[in-house]
Amino acid sequence: MKYCVVLYDGMADYPVDALNGKTPMEVANKPLFDRMGMKGEVGLVKTVDDSLKPGSDVANLSVLGYDPTKSYTGRSPLEAVSIGVKLLDTDVTLRCNLVTLSDEEKYEDKTMVDYSAGDISTEDAAVLIKAVEEHFGNDIFTFYPGVAYRHCLTWHGGTTNLGNMTPPHDISGRVVGSYLSDSENAKDLIKMMKESYDLLSKHPLNLERVKKGLRPANSIWLWGEGTKPQLDNFYEKYGLKGSIISAVDLLKGIGICAGMNTPEVEGATGYIDTNFKGKAECAVSEWEKGQDFVYIHIEAPDECGHRNEPENKVRSIELIDEQVLTVVLEALEKYDDYKVMILPDHPTPIKTNTHARDAVPYMIYHKNKEIEGVATVTENTAKQTGNYYSKGTDLMEHFIKD
Repeated sequence: MKYCVVLYDGMADYPVDALNGKTPMEVANKPLFDRMGMKGEVGLVKTVDDSLKPGSDVANLSVLGYDPTKSYTGRSPLEAVSIGVKLLDTDVTLRCNLVTLSDEEKYEDKTMVDYSAGDISTEDAAVLIKAVEEHFGNDIFTFYPGVAYRHCLTWHGGTTNLGNMTPPHDISGRVVGSYLSDSENAKDLIKMMKESYDLLSKHPLNLERVKKGLRPANSIWLWGEGTKPQLDNFYEKYGLKGSIISAVDLLKGIGICAGMNTPEVEGATGYIDTNFKGKAECAVSEWEKGQDFVYIHIEAPDECGHRNEPENKVRSIELIDEQVLTVVLEALEKYDDYKVMILPDHPTPIKTNTHARDAVPYMIYHKNKEIEGVATVTENTAKQTGNYYSKGTDLMEHFIKD
C-alpha cells in the first residue's frame, strides 16, 4: 500500500466577487481531483483548534496527525531546524521576514507594503541577512539566512512571552504601529526592527533594487516565536516510512523533527512559478526508494490568497491537477493498492488576504475501495456530504488505518 497526501496550502476560500461569486475551487478546472472525488470520500475537517492561530504550522501538524495543542512549540523553531540550526532547550527562535515598508519618517507610521519584499530572491536575501547579522548579531542574537523572504533569529536565553508579534502577511496594506508589541520583553526585538530600516534602506543592494524598479527589502520583521520542537517519530507513530516534499522551510522542519525524508526539488519556489512536475517526480522517486507515505506540500494557492490574486489562485489549483496529479496517479497505478488524500491546511480567503480557521474540504480516494462520491469537490459539496472531522489528527488516523 502506498499513501499520498497532496496539500494545496490555503486552497479553501469564500465566494469571490471577481469570480462571479464563486470560490477558486468552484471555478478551477481540476478533472483528476474531481474524478477521484466521484469515487472517494469527501467531507470537511477542522484542522485548527479554536484556541490556536490558523497558521500553516498548526494546520499542517494537525493534518499530519500531530495534535498542535500538545506538540506545537512555535513556527520558527521548525523553520530553524530545517536550515540546520542546532537549538538548545534555552533558545527561543523567531521568524525573520524581509519586508517592504513605506517611507514615512516614524517607523510606527509606515505601512506594510509587501510582506515578501517583492518576492526577493534567496541570493539577494542572503546578502541582506548577512548585513543584519553583522550589525545586530552577538552572544544573545544570531540571524540565519533561509529561503526567499523567510529567515530566522535565534535568541539565546530568550522568552516567548512577547505580547503580540504580528505576522506581516496579516497586515498587508496597513499602518504597522498598532501591530508592534508593547511588551517589555519584546523591546529589544522591536528596537532591532526599527533600526533595521535605517540599515537596510541604505544598503547598496536595496538601492540597486529600487533602480531596477524592484521593491526594497528595507526592514526585518520578527514574529512566530517558539522553542525547540518535540515531535513523535512518524514511523514509530504509524509504521510507515514517510517523506515530505515542500519548498517551504516550515514543512521541511516538521519532516525533520518527525524523522521523515525531506528531499530537495530543484526549482521549487513556494510560488505559482514553482516546479510542480519536479515535486511530483520527486514523490514517485521516494516511493520507488521504498517510502510508504509521501506528503506533497504546495504553497502556491496560499501565496495567491495573500496577494489578492483570484485568477492565479484558480490557475494554481489547475496546475497541480495538470502537473502533479497526472504524474502521481500514473505512478501509483503500478502498485496493487494506494490511497490519495487531497485537502488544504486552512483557508486563505481572497477577501481577507490572510488565514482563516474554518473547516476545510478533504477528499480521500482508495483504489481498491471505491465508493460513490460527489460530482465535483468544493467547499459546498464537501459540506453537503455531512462527513465531518473535528480534528485533523482524527482524519489522518482514518486515512491511514481504515
